Amino acid sequence: MTVLRVVSYNIHKGRSAMGTRESLAALRLGLYNLRPDLLFLQEVQGRNERRYSLHGQHESLAAALDMQVAYGCNAVRARTDHGNALLSAYPILQYENQDVSDHRMEQRGLLHAVVDIKGTSVHCLVVHLGLFGGGRSRQVAALVERIKRLVPEHEPVLIAGDFNDWNNRLAPLFVQQLGLYEVFAIAPQARDPRILRESMRKLRDTLLPSKPKPIAQKVHELGADGAARMTPPPRTFPAAFPWLRLDRIYQRGFAVRNARVLYGAPWRQISDHAPLFAELELP
Repeated sequence: MTVLRVVSYNIHKGRSAMGTRESLAALRLGLYNLRPDLLFLQEVQGRNERRYSLHGQHESLAAALDMQVAYGCNAVRARTDHGNALLSAYPILQYENQDVSDHRMEQRGLLHAVVDIKGTSVHCLVVHLGLFGGGRSRQVAALVERIKRLVPEHEPVLIAGDFNDWNNRLAPLFVQQLGLYEVFAIAPQARDPRILRESMRKLRDTLLPSKPKPIAQKVHELGADGAARMTPPPRTFPAAFPWLRLDRIYQRGFAVRNARVLYGAPWRQISDHAPLFAELELP
């Protein structure tokens, strides 16, 4: 059995939540203290010819953390580019970045890497989906098609990133078509005040009359005890006052030890998103 420390984080191109200052130094220190095995990063700046301190962010982070790195360049500008990156403490056997841009105003890609974890091939996909619902549905369709075509059913899969899916409408596609489950839906129930408040809110909504919720939001996912439970993904945006549920970690082939959002300092000063952290067991 191998325990993996997995982090998913939209790093906002190495700038603070408001974009007023650089945050790479604090980001390096914060990630170093987490001791991650796999890092799924979005909005990573690969090239910045205006400010050298923001150039090659995937390479500088990989060097500081002593990890291997794969970078998928998506959004190309005159003097900059950015995309997704996977950093791994284990060997990266191969990787490919698939263009899933839905229109010219939003350049998006799926970074698919195969990582060798003690003899097991683990498929890691870093995603940052579009802002429009129709585009996200088409991008997820491309993701589903890629996994069905290239990933054997017996091999473990991790998909993590910024899904921009605040209504949780895409979850049924992962559950029904790929057998993937969001880590917060199957993690042991944590003793966290935020979770307690969420439970109290659900109890209140149950006791008081309310308008029926759209079916798309009532997503049953498999709980850790084998029973179904409805657990919405956590709020991660904006980092200072999390309100929208944008970020996800989906998995297949792992046991989830725990999953949590890293709220508060230093994370709320580093990016406009809060990072996700999960400990996963690979048999």
